[in-house]
Amino acid sequence: MKRKIIRTMIVFLAVAALLVAAIALFMNRPEFGRAPRGERLERIWRSPNYRDGAFRNRHATPQLTSGKGWWATMYDFLFERKERNRPDHALPAVKTDLKALDPKENLLVWFGHSSYLIQADGLRILVDPVFETASPLPFFNRPFEGTDLYKPEDMPGIDLLVITHDHWDHLDYGTVTKLRDRTGRVVCPLGVGEYFEYWGFDPQRITELDWGEQAALGGGFTVYCRPARHFSGRTFRANRTQWASFVVETPSQRIFLGGDGGYDTHFADVAREFPNLDVAVLEDGQYSEDWRYIHMLPADLKRAVEDLGARRVFPVHNSKYALARHPWDEPLNNAAALAAENPEAGIVLPRIGGAGTFGPVRHAAGQVVDSSRKLKESEDQPSLSFLSFSGIPGAIFCPDWLRLPSAYGSVRDRPESNLSPDVTCRRIRRRMARPSGG
Repeated sequence: MKRKIIRTMIVFLAVAALLVAAIALFMNRPEFGRAPRGERLERIWRSPNYRDGAFRNRHATPQLTSGKGWWATMYDFLFERKERNRPDHALPAVKTDLKALDPKENLLVWFGHSSYLIQADGLRILVDPVFETASPLPFFNRPFEGTDLYKPEDMPGIDLLVITHDHWDHLDYGTVTKLRDRTGRVVCPLGVGEYFEYWGFDPQRITELDWGEQAALGGGFTVYCRPARHFSGRTFRANRTQWASFVVETPSQRIFLGGDGGYDTHFADVAREFPNLDVAVLEDGQYSEDWRYIHMLPADLKRAVEDLGARRVFPVHNSKYALARHPWDEPLNNAAALAAENPEAGIVLPRIGGAGTFGPVRHAAGQVVDSSRKLKESEDQPSLSFLSFSGIPGAIFCPDWLRLPSAYGSVRDRPESNLSPDVTCRRIRRRMARPSGG
């Protein structure tokens, strides 16, 4: 009996040792990066936003608010029944030849979730690109069907690669390493530069900023790092690197990149410091009452839009991954309802891959001149501030477009993409109004 117990203990310890070794080997993969060290770590220690071994938000920000604890909340997220968490059809998207875009056009191309390309006054800015995997395990965070048509090789040369924080759905090792030789400069929050240096990027081309800092890029271009309300981490250790929002100022544009996070006073602070924002890109999706401080709820999106007062607002962080329990299209419906309630908010709902030009242009003296070519106003158009388009087939912004497949049945039945935007939106709305089966 005693020998049997000893043998059982030996087997148990051997299995445990193998499991620990396997986890250690798995987490030693380059995708996980490495912790900040050397001069970078010393700079982190000096940051006013770093206390007691971790970066902190401006205000108390519990990650979970369910009262159930981390394991119970994760169990509910993984195993609780989710209604329409993923679409049951391929989402309509546009494959744009990004390398053929006119570099003089001010435009934005959204790739789903929080990845997008901005061209502003000749500067190409790529934000949080994730074109390969949004998880350390490839079978988690699978993209929705039809949304993964862009790859790193589709990107043009990038002047500025902006990373808002180190989470897997915002910083993808496979994507950024394949873009390394076509990227002029990386701008990221304090500590995140360690990943890029570890992954072979030239340290001279990495600009790390703490909240309140800025970097002049020359030629009238400046990037400002400002707060966000979130957290960071690619392993079990959280908050060893900073998370942030950014304002990119060009000769004619002020663009707010909201990053990830919950509602807080920083939106109003940004608006006071940078009045007359031309474009704001805001999180809209992957929210829950169980983590309401680290992702904006629908009511928070409304408050953030009002605080910022931007002329154009792009809601992102949706339509590609299921990272919360809400229906996949709920963020789109919320944004469309907000746009209908407040047409002056300038909310834009793009198709994935569609490229649209934006304005207005601010003159140096502070005058505002709307240089955007607005679509024709008509009674049949939805109550949205649309962008104009650069002649790319299918690049049509309509609040009902992404909702059409689930309401109408099949992507094959969507309106023809070569129609004018006003005709297309009229057709979408007629189809949405038909009785089911009609």
